[in-house]
Amino acid sequence: MDIFFSGENLSELGHVLAPDLSFTGPFYAFHSAEDYIASLEADPPVGCAYELVGSFESESAACLVFRFTKPGISATMAQLFEVEGGRIRKIHLVFDTAPFEIA
Repeated sequence: MDIFFSGENLSELGHVLAPDLSFTGPFYAFHSAEDYIASLEADPPVGCAYELVGSFESESAACLVFRFTKPGISATMAQLFEVEGGRIRKIHLVFDTAPFEIA
């Protein structure tokens, strides 16, 4: 989360993501870590921030619930991370898109 929200050194995510990462969310879907990272590098999340609301984890998954903010937008989001072989293999992002459509 720190790398993502800094908008810097996004290639460092490659160390924690499985090459065959599956990312799904309301606006985007990616089927490789390379494509996911390339998308972030093309449009870095500059000016965005988050505040952790809660979290839980198990041996093979973690879930973060957080308040996402950027100028003019605030939304509660949940992100489920599934881990395999010590790397994040799946990310599922869930949030209401209405605040983004108004902005």
